[in-house]
Amino acid sequence: MKKTLLASALVSLTLMGCTDTAQSDTDKTGQPAAPTKNENSQNQAHFELAQKLISTDKVKAHAKVLASDEFEGRLPTTIGEEKTLDYLISNLTSYGVAPGNGDSFLQEVALMEITADTNMSLQIGADTFAYKTDMVLNSKREVDTINLKDSELVFVGYGVNAPEYNWNDYAGLDVKGKTVVILVNDPGFENPEGDVFQGKTMTYYGRWSYKYEEASRQGAEAALIVHETAPASYGWSVVANSWSGPQYGLVSPDGGASRVAMEGWLTLEAAEKVFAAAGKDFATEKAAAIKGPYHSALNIAANATVKNTFKASKSYNVFATVKGSKRPDEHIIYTAHWDHLGKDESKEGDQIYNGLHDNATGTAAALAMAEAFASLPVAPERSVSFLIVTAEEQGLLGSKYYADNPIIPLAKTVANINMDALNVLGKTKDISVVGMGKSELETYLDNTAKRQGRYLTQEDKPEAGYYYRSDHFSFAKQGVPALYASGGSEPVDEETAAYRKRTQVIVRGCYHQVCDQYRDSFDFSGIEQDARLLFDVGYHVANTDNWPQWSASSEFQRK
Repeated sequence: MKKTLLASALVSLTLMGCTDTAQSDTDKTGQPAAPTKNENSQNQAHFELAQKLISTDKVKAHAKVLASDEFEGRLPTTIGEEKTLDYLISNLTSYGVAPGNGDSFLQEVALMEITADTNMSLQIGADTFAYKTDMVLNSKREVDTINLKDSELVFVGYGVNAPEYNWNDYAGLDVKGKTVVILVNDPGFENPEGDVFQGKTMTYYGRWSYKYEEASRQGAEAALIVHETAPASYGWSVVANSWSGPQYGLVSPDGGASRVAMEGWLTLEAAEKVFAAAGKDFATEKAAAIKGPYHSALNIAANATVKNTFKASKSYNVFATVKGSKRPDEHIIYTAHWDHLGKDESKEGDQIYNGLHDNATGTAAALAMAEAFASLPVAPERSVSFLIVTAEEQGLLGSKYYADNPIIPLAKTVANINMDALNVLGKTKDISVVGMGKSELETYLDNTAKRQGRYLTQEDKPEAGYYYRSDHFSFAKQGVPALYASGGSEPVDEETAAYRKRTQVIVRGCYHQVCDQYRDSFDFSGIEQDARLLFDVGYHVANTDNWPQWSASSEFQRK
């Protein structure tokens, strides 16, 4: 439905007395007049009609196209990206949403594509570990061949240096030229009752990205994270699939020289074998690391060679704006990532990682919401923008690039609302808040949820650290209040509960797998429900003078 159709609908409302055709924009002093009762009624009618444009059928149709084989898994810099960008821009243009980057919908993101030769092995002591079966290795350095030779292994517990938690696993330790072995997650995961970090709720210190960054700051030569399914919140196959093939990073001035030479993962079984060869028991060492800051020399060395091919490439964020009617320089920015993992031609059978759930769903919702905002006869007071980013799967690169090179100054960015991996399990009575308690945006969400007859709950697995795993985090790190909420755990009725149970069997284990693909049987009504909810939140934030703030307990504050 375009603006003309919406206007026709409003004619009917006007004839029924729901609108006021004699409006005054200013009072006698020349200042903006307070809304009249009829104006409020009219605005509400506009809002409700626009919100109805966000429909199950529309979101499902977008997601079906984006997750089709034709789009080849939407890997950045491939034909899949070209098709995705064409689809997004074509639809945004048809809705009347304006380009947000001057006269362009695109923001160029300079990437460095690095692909490690799969013919690699890792030798630790007398044991040799196989690629993808026991370990994965790669490098962010723009060097053809990276050699790790007789690099002494040091177990550094969780690899955390967190002064605010009085925790430093590197205290008194020199790891220059050495390979650090690190536990996944943070100390609170295994010690939820011990008042350590945030208990089961993961902090950023638990993320693999932090661990490599800290190992680099400490001067280590290489860093290996020990994979365990429960604290990682995903199985080894996710690591093997995500860390093989082309890997992308933002172009760095030093060509990646400031990073550790090698970054990788070990399976739990491989790690146990390494510790045993060092004359130590992995479980015992881990238990010591849980109790407090800890490191231990393993007195065993690692050798490996990684051969890289690399090339500079360009990918693109999409940025579109519905210009505000009163304060157009202030923006609410919705985010979603359009990219996924592409395809693996070495696989037998299905080779395409279609990425329906992650994140054709969020991208489809963003398109539907953009159409809804553009359909409003009077735009919200603040501008509403849609940032649909590249390379999220490679470490939030598209959103990180935007946050470092914002089109809208961050000081004028009022809030961020993120949509990633939305709910295909049907409508719910609750709405799950990822990173619950972080900002005043949750007050807007709570008010909106009540209008839907719903209530807020904390995410099911706070230990998975989802707040640090999607694009809103790039805004949060820069001090912009960011909201990430989707779905829930309480189905709206028994029929939905039965559907949910059936569908969970289908989708379980499909994260970053080829089975994350479109099915006609999926119920997208939960996405409609959540997208309308987040539309409501953004609409109300856009029409208030207030600037949502971080909570006092949050680790983020506006800069």
